[in-house]
Amino acid sequence: MQSNRQADNRPMRRLGPRPLPLHLSLALASWSNSALILPGFNLVWQNLKEQEAQSGRPDRAASANHPPLPIPPSLKEMLAELGPQLDAADPAALAQALTEEGHRRLDAFLTGVLAYRRTDSSPTERTRAVLWSEGSTRLLDYRRKTASAENRIAPRVLVVPSLVNRYQILDLDPSISFLDYLAEAGFHPFVVDWDAPGSLERDFTLSDYIAGRLCRALDIVRQQEGGPIIVIGYCMGGLLALAASQLYRAGNDPAAKDLAGLALLATPWDFHAEAVGHARMVAALGRQLEPALQILDELPVDLLQVFFALLDPFLVTRKFQNFAALDRQDPTGSAAAGRFVALEDWLNDGVPLVTRVASECLINWYGDNTTMRGGWRVAGTAIDPKQLSIPCLAMVPSSDRIVPPGSALALGRLLPNCRIETPAAGHIGMMVGARAKTAIWPQIASWMRDVAGGP
Repeated sequence: MQSNRQADNRPMRRLGPRPLPLHLSLALASWSNSALILPGFNLVWQNLKEQEAQSGRPDRAASANHPPLPIPPSLKEMLAELGPQLDAADPAALAQALTEEGHRRLDAFLTGVLAYRRTDSSPTERTRAVLWSEGSTRLLDYRRKTASAENRIAPRVLVVPSLVNRYQILDLDPSISFLDYLAEAGFHPFVVDWDAPGSLERDFTLSDYIAGRLCRALDIVRQQEGGPIIVIGYCMGGLLALAASQLYRAGNDPAAKDLAGLALLATPWDFHAEAVGHARMVAALGRQLEPALQILDELPVDLLQVFFALLDPFLVTRKFQNFAALDRQDPTGSAAAGRFVALEDWLNDGVPLVTRVASECLINWYGDNTTMRGGWRVAGTAIDPKQLSIPCLAMVPSSDRIVPPGSALALGRLLPNCRIETPAAGHIGMMVGARAKTAIWPQIASWMRDVAGGP
């Protein structure tokens, strides 16, 4: 993760929230001139009142000064509540109040950003043994030392994160580490660390990552002492894990029977199941960016962050306003601030996608929905969930904004032998949220024990 120290050990300011110009521009445009919206708001309110007055009166023509406006039902509800208050308010006083509130919110956001960027804390360094590496990819060992008999029967678990975020969300700090939890629960966990692509990965496709790197990592896990192998994929990592599992099981190697199960955590499949407009917008932007991607050889992190920001443009401003309000003198507030900083450090330390992989994801997955339509091929093989008969688990967070529940549910329903769980959590919350360790991870561990045939 990004270092928070310069070479001379002085604290350095963090990069986030990335892309900072986007979030600053949005905050300034939204709050620095809040009162400017009043004339437009009043015009729509007056138009709505005229429409309501004319309803059931076909003999009354619409006002020439205020022709009927198409007003969405949700806006009508808001206008019905706020409109009468607008009529009763003093215009000058209301404009002044809006301006002051806009400045207050802008100040809270900027205060939160500055507090985050100036926080004097370094990411927790958690070194793990490297079992295998190739190019920028490493396989890290999170096993605990146990008795020999336990080593022989403990299920081996390969955890596959996304290509666009570092694996540390699975090991954020000692108090909230999914990988440590698996080890403490009696499993032998291993995790793929993709890292940022280097010179060897510049021309990679998804096939190179999956049929090449991921399947070879699976071979290394198979060589380790232990019981049945279970693969866990998180977010985009679930798609990689699904494809690798299908390729692995389809091979002629008798050892493929060691692959006992596949758990998919917040894994998309039907990219047009919900928010199809957003998916097509992502694809359109991807097509427009293709000339730049060819020059840069990658989709930079800040552009990737723009795609995530479009899901909820005001999420970042809300988060940093809340961060500014934390009482760091109080133990609870201090702990919350520490967790916020650790999570934001991870979010802002993303990984770029090489050009060919970016095109496959943005244009093929989001634009053409090749996964759901049966057109996604890896190393020449059509990836078809219906062909994977091993026990599977689909964890579909009910409040997921990054992977809409409908997208992940589509995958779970296609897998022939799949248990579907819909925990009350968000996309990131299922990994680091308050209920993750007590309510969500135990469900995953219980399913894995059932699959492995253990106690």
